[in-house]
Amino acid sequence: MTPHIEPRILEPACEWKAKDVADPGVWTERVSAAEVAELEAAVAHAASCSDNFLKIGKADFPLPTLGDRLKAIERELIDGRGFVLIRGLPRARWTNDQMSLAYWGIGMHLGKPWPQNAKGHLLGDVTDHGKAPGDPTSRGNEIGLVGLDFHCDGSDLVGLMCLQTGVSGGLSAVANSVALHNRLVRERPDLAAELYKPQPFDYRGEQAPGKPGWYLMPVFSRLGDRLFIRLIRPYILASQRHADAPRLTEAAIEALAWMQDMAEGGDYSVLMDFQPGDMQFINNFHVLHGRSAYEDDRAAGKVRHLKRLWLETEMLTERPQQFINRMGTHWAKDLTISRMDAAQ
Repeated sequence: MTPHIEPRILEPACEWKAKDVADPGVWTERVSAAEVAELEAAVAHAASCSDNFLKIGKADFPLPTLGDRLKAIERELIDGRGFVLIRGLPRARWTNDQMSLAYWGIGMHLGKPWPQNAKGHLLGDVTDHGKAPGDPTSRGNEIGLVGLDFHCDGSDLVGLMCLQTGVSGGLSAVANSVALHNRLVRERPDLAAELYKPQPFDYRGEQAPGKPGWYLMPVFSRLGDRLFIRLIRPYILASQRHADAPRLTEAAIEALAWMQDMAEGGDYSVLMDFQPGDMQFINNFHVLHGRSAYEDDRAAGKVRHLKRLWLETEMLTERPQQFINRMGTHWAKDLTISRMDAAQ
């Protein structure tokens, strides 16, 4: 029997509302010309060390000045606002490989990579793979014709870097899940308590061979005074396609709808429009993210294409067991870098 957890307010210093982050200047970090030059030197140095990203670590990507700024950004991600947009990289004169290596190097200063799927991708692609939204094996990074519900990914931090935009749409949205959790605790502690119980999540076909197509995990977890959240409402609802998965309670369904409605309501969220070269980093435990639908024009070469990192931050020295890096699972059997050409 799952022990009852009495919900309580957690990490109020990390709460924010839309009005607090309405000014993009609050969350946009613009790199200077000197920092761009430092990044160019780091890219050249890393490329001389190895042509395999997997062999390039923080020490191979020296950032004597920008590195300190990234450490401050990491602190803000974990103990502050929980999201940032880094802008100002020279996308127009850098190749896809140079941009990807710069992104990888910045990521190594923020944390250690972990696999994003059963293919072992440590650096993944976010673009329309042509999968139908109703495909039970589709994941959010593979579809573009519909918007994505607010959710969080399976790591401490998630990073997105924009290589190219599509014709229209594709706005990124972030919402403060700490504020949502605390409001739910205050207004509906019964629903908050329900989400502290393990809920079934659909594996989307990426489970280990012979294993169930679902797994159990609470939406809300806490360790000491820290809040940890894993919320992917479509995956929780999709788990019900498996006859052997636990059935969702009415309280869980109501609580999930409450979280989605509040995130979409506008009081706790902000939109941002990616430009080529932009890098966004988010604390998955404190910030939900979503996206509006987008349209591509492949004939014209206008195809939305982002690169993605999942990172384990050094700032969190302890985590609940369910949030430990997947390096010991089948997802880490064959680690690799995805080099998809989205325009093809």
